[in-house]
Amino acid sequence: MLPCLWAVQNEQGHLSPEGMAEVAEILHLAPSEVQAVSTFYSMYFDRPSGDHHVLICVNVSCALRGADEIVSHVERRLACPSGGTTTDGKFTWESTIECLGACGGAPAMQVDHHFHENLTPERVDGILDRLRSQPAPHAGGGARTAPDPSGPHPPTAETPPVATAEGPPADDGLAGGEPPGGAPPITEHTEMPGSRTEPTANPRGSRSRPRRRPRPNADDL
Repeated sequence: MLPCLWAVQNEQGHLSPEGMAEVAEILHLAPSEVQAVSTFYSMYFDRPSGDHHVLICVNVSCALRGADEIVSHVERRLACPSGGTTTDGKFTWESTIECLGACGGAPAMQVDHHFHENLTPERVDGILDRLRSQPAPHAGGGARTAPDPSGPHPPTAETPPVATAEGPPADDGLAGGEPPGGAPPITEHTEMPGSRTEPTANPRGSRSRPRRRPRPNADDL
C-alpha cells in the first residue's frame, strides 16, 4: 500500500480522496483502511502542499547539534510556522521529532527526499535559494511526468540482483562431480557399530551376543 500512496502523492502533490479511493479499489481494500494508513505517517499530505517539502529533524542528536537554531532560522526566512506553506507556494516545511536517520551529520534536514547534513544558517539559505528556481518534484494537477529518481517509487516487475554475502565459496562447481584443482573426490563414510565385515580379535567375545550367566541354584543359597 505504501508504494501506491507514494505514487499518488508524487503525481498529485498530496493524497486526494479520489487518489486514495483508487488505491483502495486496486488493492481490494476498504477506503477506510487506506485512509488510516495515510494519516498514520507524517510524510503523506492530505492537502496540497508547496512545491518543495522541507523536513527538519529535532531529535536528540540534531537537537544537541543546534537543530533549534536551524528551525528558528527557517521560520524567519520562510515567514511561516512549522507545518505551514509559504505565500508563494514554493515551500512547505515542518520540524519533526521523528529521527531522519542522519545522526552522523546532525543537524540534518530532508528536502524532497534528499538529505542535507551539517547544517548552518548559511547553508540553509543557499539550499532554499537554489530550490526557488527549481520546479516541483511532483507534476501537480494530475499531469504525468518522468519519475524523480531520488524519491520512492512503486515496485516494478524487474527481478532484483542476487545479494552476495561473505563466507565460504559455494559448492556449485562440484555438482558435475569435478573436484577443484584435480584433487580426488572426498567421500564421507560413517561406520556404524557392528558393520565391519572383517572379523576382529575380541578376547571377551562378541559384543552383539552377551554372555549368558548361569542361574544360581536354590540349594546353594
